Amino acid sequence: MKRDFINKPKEKTEIGFALSKFEQMMSPSQGSIIFEMTDTITGEVTRFEKKNVITLDAGIHAARLFKDNQEPNFGCYMLAVGTGATGSLLSPDAPDPKQRKLNNEIERKSFASVTFRDSVGNAVAYPTNIVDFTCVYGEAEAVGPLNEMGLISPLSANPSQKTPNPNNFPTRDVTIDLTQYDVLLNYLTFGVITKPSTATLSITWRLTF
Repeated sequence: MKRDFINKPKEKTEIGFALSKFEQMMSPSQGSIIFEMTDTITGEVTRFEKKNVITLDAGIHAARLFKDNQEPNFGCYMLAVGTGATGSLLSPDAPDPKQRKLNNEIERKSFASVTFRDSVGNAVAYPTNIVDFTCVYGEAEAVGPLNEMGLISPLSANPSQKTPNPNNFPTRDVTIDLTQYDVLLNYLTFGVITKPSTATLSITWRLTF
């Protein structure tokens, strides 16, 4: 049995959040996710597609990667999920590019696959401007009422070692040294979806530059 969390049967809906022209210039032109959770007992599938917000810190991180000084250690390296989106459960507050960490991160994980795609969506073996980051959480992972997620460039490759930025949204202290913290690159909020311990979760985050 398949249950679409947002869409009616056989309908496809995409919900996005507008970015200012400046943010579009500093960031990838598009970021979107495909969320698919499958209950291994009942076979029920919960699926949705949605566009994300690209953070202001992503622009700083991109500049660091362009600068030829072997810093930072990672680009986009992990996906984090959490339960801390503000607002109502079914319609949380829209994500904001000033966000610097998940409000209540419960688990992060490196990607199961990273795939380049051509302009029509085919997987290719050469670099392109479209890349899919896919993360898979097993039955015992990321269990809880999920309503936020984000792509992270971590300070450490160890997912249990978290170093979130201490600067809390909505304030944004531009003098904070991002080299000392995990960097949140993309952020998304969504109506709460509870992941049980009997379900697997696959999230593909597509960035188009």
